[in-house]
Amino acid sequence: MSVPDDLKYTAEHEWAQLTDGGTVRVGITDHAQSQLGDIVFVSLPQPGDKIEAGSPCGELESTKSVSEIYAPISGEVAAVNSAIETAPELVNAEPYGGGWMFEVRPDDTAALDELLSASEYAAGIE
Repeated sequence: MSVPDDLKYTAEHEWAQLTDGGTVRVGITDHAQSQLGDIVFVSLPQPGDKIEAGSPCGELESTKSVSEIYAPISGEVAAVNSAIETAPELVNAEPYGGGWMFEVRPDDTAALDELLSASEYAAGIE
């Protein structure tokens, strides 16, 4: 199971990464996508939406179940990955690359420090 060291994680299996542009890119972890199975539909927040850390802001539908996407950080949605709306299988194939979900303009980037490190997340899924 891949858990990149340069990302922050939530207990709900989302990852977050501060981009060079100051937004936070969000996706689900390799562990999450493997547990869900084949993802067939993605519902994402829209640019301009305000999201709150820990609150649901989207959904993933797989061949096994429907799971909510939780916001790892509070802020305004800046962009969404429209590629996964038409090709949701990218979430399974590239959870840390082409399968990212959305980007947020964070209310406070310091909130990222409250998320789990790679080692903390990895320990929680063992």
